[in-house]
Amino acid sequence: MSTPRYRHEIKYVIDRMQMTALDRRLSAVLPYDSHARPDGTYLIRSLYFDNAQDKALKEKTQGLPRREKFRLRYYNLDPSFIRLEKKSKINRLTDKQSCPVTAEQCGRLVTGDVGWMAGAEEALLREFYAKSKLYGYVPKAVVDYTRKTFVCPISDTRITLDYNIRTGIRAVDFLNPELPTLPCDAADDGPICILEVKYNAFLPGHIAALLQTPDCRSSPFSKYEISRRYD
Repeated sequence: MSTPRYRHEIKYVIDRMQMTALDRRLSAVLPYDSHARPDGTYLIRSLYFDNAQDKALKEKTQGLPRREKFRLRYYNLDPSFIRLEKKSKINRLTDKQSCPVTAEQCGRLVTGDVGWMAGAEEALLREFYAKSKLYGYVPKAVVDYTRKTFVCPISDTRITLDYNIRTGIRAVDFLNPELPTLPCDAADDGPICILEVKYNAFLPGHIAALLQTPDCRSSPFSKYEISRRYD
């Protein structure tokens, strides 16, 4: 495996009015992610893996300082670019490792066929194979959401606004563009948005100033966790 490169990742749960205000301020100063659509957004679909004992979910809900989870991910419902990802956390520091998989390989993973990964060239595929055998990982939850991303080269800073979070409940038909999903991001006062602030050594001062939002506190929010709310 490649050497982990841990970054700061801080999340905030905000409402739609706060999101709109942040969007306006950030759009005036920072460029969008170059891979995004003209309006700066893209659709993300993830399929999370867990075992019968909900190992990954319990590690999150219990707030363990060291944890990891595996997922498949692709963008704008385009199966030509799918990646297997492992996200590791140590307190507030995060590392993400990934490797490409084909739609055919993805289909095999969704059905529980992991044997082909044992001799794969990519180290992450071999690791996932070993841990699937050790822990019994199976597909657990599809999560869809819209992301708007702003970037700054200083400290490799990325600011994301995630909203319209939906879950396929127990359905794991990851490559089906017509997969029925339900919203899972509603709070008592309406839909929420997740502000994520990611950077290397430090957060640039001018971005920190842009992000100032009254009554906004960091949160251990997890899209995987909230996607399981209907279980």
